[in-house]
Amino acid sequence: MYALIMIFVALAVLVVLLRLGIRIGLAMMASAFLLAVLLRVTPGAMGSQLAAEWHNRPLTETTPYLFVSLTALLLLVNVVGEAMGQIGLSARLVPALHGLFRSRRVALATIPLLMGMLPTPGGIMLSAPMVREAGDKIGVERSRLAAINFFFRHQWEPVWPLFPAVPLIVDMLGVPAGRVIGYHAALSIAGIVGGVMALLLVGIPPRLAEHMEVQGSLGSHAKDFLHALWPILFTGVLYVKWHVPPALGVLLAILGLLLLHRVDVRRWGGIFKAAREPDMVLLLFGALWFKLNLEASGAVGDVVTFFHQMHMPPLLVLFVLPFLVSFSTGVTTPTVAITYPFLMPFIRTPGGLSLGVETLAFAGIVFGLAISPIHLCLALSASYFDTPLLRIIMKVLPPALGVAGAGFAIALLTR
Repeated sequence: MYALIMIFVALAVLVVLLRLGIRIGLAMMASAFLLAVLLRVTPGAMGSQLAAEWHNRPLTETTPYLFVSLTALLLLVNVVGEAMGQIGLSARLVPALHGLFRSRRVALATIPLLMGMLPTPGGIMLSAPMVREAGDKIGVERSRLAAINFFFRHQWEPVWPLFPAVPLIVDMLGVPAGRVIGYHAALSIAGIVGGVMALLLVGIPPRLAEHMEVQGSLGSHAKDFLHALWPILFTGVLYVKWHVPPALGVLLAILGLLLLHRVDVRRWGGIFKAAREPDMVLLLFGALWFKLNLEASGAVGDVVTFFHQMHMPPLLVLFVLPFLVSFSTGVTTPTVAITYPFLMPFIRTPGGLSLGVETLAFAGIVFGLAISPIHLCLALSASYFDTPLLRIIMKVLPPALGVAGAGFAIALLTR
């Protein structure tokens, strides 16, 4: 119980600091430091946790590697946006989107949906420059743009096998992947439908004359679209096909952009200066520090045990436990690994395996991630779109509740 209260105290302080106008990186650092004090995580305990990571996890899953790789990726994404702007690709992107999709709303949602198929931490920043460019052009409020980019990007997570949580669940349950994905598809469908209704059907300014007709053929629009999109596709192919770190892929894409468009080498320094974002570095450090505090203190395990002993109604336990862990950590796969062993007696009963009940558990994870200020993608969205974190959360809350409702509906209908 103590650990649960302390986690929420640290999160509450984070929210208060953000409301006071403290930059999100500094606020996250303060929250992580407070959590370390409240949970009595000593430097020695932190060192032991890092040493355990080094010995027991692959290099790519250790905290230092994540910090370096994510920092490089996020800062280089700013350089991609700057390079595209100076080359002129950004100015051609919005007309291309409108010309291809003939709908401003579809154009705004399609980019994060496409980029969401790349399961890399912090990958939300790959689509952010395009969404911001397209939304600014038609006058959409920044908090709504941030919510659109954040929410639609994460609609593949319940079903896309490249997200580690999906194969982990399949292995834990010992069932064909198609069965799990079939049930989880209800969550993705509910999320997309809810996102369209809450984020796209309202808050989009009336179509103006400059938004009406886009000159040019479909082929020319497709060409402009691919010119702007190829650096992201290139990064994605390198990552999925050959496991090249996204940061390295983005760097190669930047060099390719500059060379293909014959940008004078003397301008390269100015373009790479876009990577100077110290608050993003602090944000990443603070978020990973917060997560490390939970692991080093054993707080998440204590919270899981506490709710397991409370004798709560089974469906409530199935939803609340994954929700609290994902809300507190902002990550998916560890939440599955921590909570599913405790939930397995509810999922695998003497009467058989209930994938509907398991879907409810995953709905709790999705709901927690959607509104967690610790979720890296949400925090980065607030920073990049320069909008209050709580404003994004309030816009995302209605469609996230729709996903939660779908989880309960599937569980009740298949019991």
